[in-house]
Amino acid sequence: MPCNMKRNNKRLFFLILLLAAGLVFAGCRQKKDDSAQEASTSIRDMDPANLDEITLEGMVDDILSQMTLEEKLGQMFLVSTDSLDYNAETAVTDAMKENLARYHVGGIIYFSFNIKDREQVQSFISEAGKDSRIPLFAAVDEEGGSVARIGNTEGMQVTTFPPMAEIGASGDPSKAYVLGTTLASDLSRLGFNVDFAPVADLATNAENTEIGDRSFGSDPELVSQFVSQEVKGLQDNGVSATLKHFPGQGDTQEDTHRGSVDLETNIDRLRDMEFIPFEAGIEAGADFIMVSHVSVKAVTGQEVPASLSKLMVSDILRDELQYEGIIITDALNMKSITKFYDSGQAALMAVRAGIDMILMPDNMDEAYSEVLEAVKKGSVSESRIEESVRRILTVKLKRGILPLTSELIHGGEE
Repeated sequence: MPCNMKRNNKRLFFLILLLAAGLVFAGCRQKKDDSAQEASTSIRDMDPANLDEITLEGMVDDILSQMTLEEKLGQMFLVSTDSLDYNAETAVTDAMKENLARYHVGGIIYFSFNIKDREQVQSFISEAGKDSRIPLFAAVDEEGGSVARIGNTEGMQVTTFPPMAEIGASGDPSKAYVLGTTLASDLSRLGFNVDFAPVADLATNAENTEIGDRSFGSDPELVSQFVSQEVKGLQDNGVSATLKHFPGQGDTQEDTHRGSVDLETNIDRLRDMEFIPFEAGIEAGADFIMVSHVSVKAVTGQEVPASLSKLMVSDILRDELQYEGIIITDALNMKSITKFYDSGQAALMAVRAGIDMILMPDNMDEAYSEVLEAVKKGSVSESRIEESVRRILTVKLKRGILPLTSELIHGGEE
């Protein structure tokens, strides 16, 4: 055989090998691309409420890796519109937009003065969250009875409910489930995704005016059933529930809105009575627990509010009761706080106590700046901030507030 023919045959054989290898590589590449596409599609099609723990953790890790320290810290604040602009009562203003961009807050709470009619409140909530990289919690106090910002506003076309004491007196916990489902339906249509309800306090002191008929009753076992059912009713329908006001303040006479209040009881009484409805709500999966500003001197040994006490927040609520959701303060602009602490001091104490979200600081700039400076100086670790942000992002993912199609998930890859 001539030498040039041998060389041509060798070239032809080599080209065939290259072509075969290319086809194999292309096939593997296509399978990999198809698998990635299938995984992406499957995530989009998943029900956020049914995400498994490992998937949630992975998504949260992806989001956290793309957040600045300022964005992480901002998620820990849930504020009123006053904190963003005193003039932003019923519509978003330029100043409110600027402060939303500056503080990166985790959510906004709306009150009666923010609500005129259905179309207005829908627009207000939508516009407020339009430019936030991480969607906002839109919260409201909608318990029923006297505390119903939506239901007690004329013309809102929502179902109204009697005081919880009346519902509890029926002895039928299924009514609390109906209450929760109806509230969730009405609120979600308006754009709200967090309800600061149910009240888990026990009405054990007839002189108590702060809780009164807002409680389902005085019997811890019965109240537990109603609390549990309302939590399920709300969250089965996409609205986060909030147990309040831990550790339970139904046995006090004074009002934390007006000044310092001590819950004159010991840890045994709390475990036997006040904690029981909270434990039921925790078992039902409540996304939030709100911590009261009552002090429990017999337990903590000092008059510090429960909301600022590491013993009450981290050691008891987080560790003893094994609560894994978001712990939020009661409003930090209440007199029980502002008479004794400035905004920065209160916010920093709350974070050090183990609080995840700070509700309505009296001065937003002071509160935010104080905690930010503490992190930059190293007296509060960034990992401590991330602990809270993980819980916040987890709830936002589970409730569909942060969509699974967000570019923040998987490092920005859709």
